[in-house]
Amino acid sequence: MDRLDALQLFVRIVESGSFTRAAGWLDIPKATATHAIKALEARLGVRLLERTTRQVRPTQEGLAFYERCRHLLDELADAEASLHHVATNPRGTLRLDLHGTHATQIILPRIDAFRRQYPHIELVISSGDRLVDLVREGVDCVVRAGVPRDSSLAARRLAVMPEAVCASPAYLAEHGTPRHPDQLADHVAVGFFSSNHDLRYPFEFVLDGEVRRYDLASRVTVNDAESYVVCALRGCGLVQLPRWSVEEHLREGRLVEVLTDFPSPGLPVTALYPQHRQLAPRVRVFVDWVAGIYAERFGP
Repeated sequence: MDRLDALQLFVRIVESGSFTRAAGWLDIPKATATHAIKALEARLGVRLLERTTRQVRPTQEGLAFYERCRHLLDELADAEASLHHVATNPRGTLRLDLHGTHATQIILPRIDAFRRQYPHIELVISSGDRLVDLVREGVDCVVRAGVPRDSSLAARRLAVMPEAVCASPAYLAEHGTPRHPDQLADHVAVGFFSSNHDLRYPFEFVLDGEVRRYDLASRVTVNDAESYVVCALRGCGLVQLPRWSVEEHLREGRLVEVLTDFPSPGLPVTALYPQHRQLAPRVRVFVDWVAGIYAERFGP
């Protein structure tokens, strides 16, 4: 039992005149309460309570200590109450960094609802796909697709987005349509790499319960999601990407989905923020809100 809990227990014992009632209030065994008070008295070097078979009452030193403890606990309660308004009505500047398509197509189209709900939060939003140094750059939270690589950050999974493999009709007319992932060796892809690292992203499929990766040759490589789609539309190769981002192109026939019998493991979307003992209210409410947005779009 920590010191604060021990002080609360002591105050409850004095006020109730009973170890049993005080232990019940804290939902702890009576033996634990007895041990905690003995440890408190040993640490202070003074007897705080006189115990008889019928009652428990404070000693003269215990009564003086009770008055000080009562004052401290009242001050703590007042401090917590003063922060309750901040927790329910957070304010201040919230610095976000959002992946471009997620910003423009998922989050920002709903940002007016967030502003109405939390009018005292000022938003500063940057956009991109580079790996932001949250602490050094003063960013409170980022939303990123893919598996997080920075284990020093706290992470909250927002969604796993179903993916599609597709290409333009012109590409498929020239190169043929793959019927199995093993046939991808005869095809080219639009390459994609991280702007921060020379990382290439293979195509992924779930085969026989395991994720298999396929590295395709590419003649055009980009580091931007919009450019990735444009190159696919111009017949530069196959692409694997979240299905929602190309639904209109698929519907209008500008892109054609292939390998539909071979699902991908899906692309996770994560909110990342610096590790803190307690999340700042303005960050917490945004993460909760954006999690709801993704749950509506992609399921819980």
